[in-house]
Amino acid sequence: MKKEEIQNLIKDLIEKTTVKLNGISMVDDGPKNVWVSVEVSEPHFFIGHDGDGLHALSHLVHRIIEAKTPREENSLPQQGLGIIIDINGFQKKHIENIRAVAHMMSERARYFKSNIEVDPMSAFERRIVHEFLAESSDLKTESMGIGRDRRVVIKYIGAI
Repeated sequence: MKKEEIQNLIKDLIEKTTVKLNGISMVDDGPKNVWVSVEVSEPHFFIGHDGDGLHALSHLVHRIIEAKTPREENSLPQQGLGIIIDINGFQKKHIENIRAVAHMMSERARYFKSNIEVDPMSAFERRIVHEFLAESSDLKTESMGIGRDRRVVIKYIGAI
């Protein structure tokens, strides 16, 4: 799907909730991600209960895009752009907090020269940690565990 179509999809979904949409903009965030900033009049409908409404909106958008993206026969679904929807800056603050935790835990792994387990996280949050620490030459990250107990382990591998 084109970026205009994605923006219109998000706009339509939000307007169907009867929440007044004040503005929407899209910005590329690296080669794989698109950041969609949305301003609404009543953000608590989306960001209340730890952002459950925002997660639901994001899930719907991803599933609709996946369904509308053509797939070649005998192939896996296309890995499209990572679309990050932000309602009134909530997601930005959330990501900054996750990166702060990742930084703190990576420093702990370096100081103790050992593996550090981070508290269980969602797949989205784990992805942020993996991407944040991807450039570290002395650390390696892995996801371990099953279901709600899945967590990132930051492994100290020493200077290369």
